[in-house]
Amino acid sequence: MDTIEMTEKYVMKTYNRYPVSFVRGRGCYLYDENGKEYLDMLAGIAVCNLGHCHPEVTEAICEQAKELIHTSNLFHIKPQAELARLICENSFGEKVFFCNSGAEANEGAIKLARRYAFEKSKKGYEIVAFKNSFHGRTFASVSVTGQGKYNEGFGPMLSDVKFAEFNNLDSVKAVISDKTCGIIVEPIQGEGGIVPATEEFLKGLREIADEIDAILIFDEVQTGIGRTGKLFAYQHYNVEPDVMTLAKALGNGVPIGAIVAKGKAANVLKPGLHASTFGGNFLATAAGVKVIETVSKDEFLESVNEKGNYLKGKLLELKKEFPHIIESVRGMGLMIGVVCKMECGRIVEKALEKGLIINCTAKNVLRFAPPLIISEEEIDTGIRILKNILSIF
Repeated sequence: MDTIEMTEKYVMKTYNRYPVSFVRGRGCYLYDENGKEYLDMLAGIAVCNLGHCHPEVTEAICEQAKELIHTSNLFHIKPQAELARLICENSFGEKVFFCNSGAEANEGAIKLARRYAFEKSKKGYEIVAFKNSFHGRTFASVSVTGQGKYNEGFGPMLSDVKFAEFNNLDSVKAVISDKTCGIIVEPIQGEGGIVPATEEFLKGLREIADEIDAILIFDEVQTGIGRTGKLFAYQHYNVEPDVMTLAKALGNGVPIGAIVAKGKAANVLKPGLHASTFGGNFLATAAGVKVIETVSKDEFLESVNEKGNYLKGKLLELKKEFPHIIESVRGMGLMIGVVCKMECGRIVEKALEKGLIINCTAKNVLRFAPPLIISEEEIDTGIRILKNILSIF
């Protein structure tokens, strides 16, 4: 029985998987069981920012695995402390809590906001979130996700959640009240179609949160760790949240999530109020240390911006050549969406057949989130494949 057959027989069908099973990866390339090579311009959905099997990250994982993987958070964990220091020194953060995923990080951030309201004796526990957002699949995180398809059929969602229009401050002011304890927002909506926030919008949210003494949460699960050309996307906007959530690329494929907090939010979660058995274990944080050390270098981030501009330029050339298919190109750094005038699932399927991995989000947006180490030559290869595919539509 091969991998695909075993998956179909024994694994819950929560994904519509493509009929491919990868066995090896190097840099920006993946290889299936038949030895076929694929150019990966999705990076495991913005996870493998340093590519597959990055030598230094791999070495850090292997060396740590030889020594110690888990003790629990009843004890001090050196790489956890080192990773927290690196995150705080390279961001607004003062304190970090580690967990295992972006959904867990957002779940914890919501708890933090509500606990802050409790300690301040606020009148309510309302969370303001945004339409077309995505924050995860756990109960609280899906409750603040502004896409009904993710929560349909799961009964009443978390109460006291209100949704406003993204990039529309008037709609936020319409739902804000003295019962609001938190605002959660993505600097760039990922699953919503790679839609960047405006600076005016995020600055406005900061002002609103300050006025009502609420916790402002930036979900940087997808935008964080260099994806947008800065280590964290908030740094593009000159706006600091109270809380930032991280995951995806923080471990370059090793599961890890984080809640980063400052000021009034930094010491809300006290002993007994929140925890994670596996969160911040030796293995995951050892990987995270090497990731942050690598990605936070100025020259590395400069290269992300350069390659992002190069990729965007090439995609805009395709827009001129295929105006009946491509409507616009948007995004930051190497988080780019190509808005199509049609549903783009078939384009993704054809790309996979030709050895190019991208995906479709929001039904009509092609998402490009390649490893940040991708070269211009590899970008050219991907564009050439995509061009050949678009020519048949």
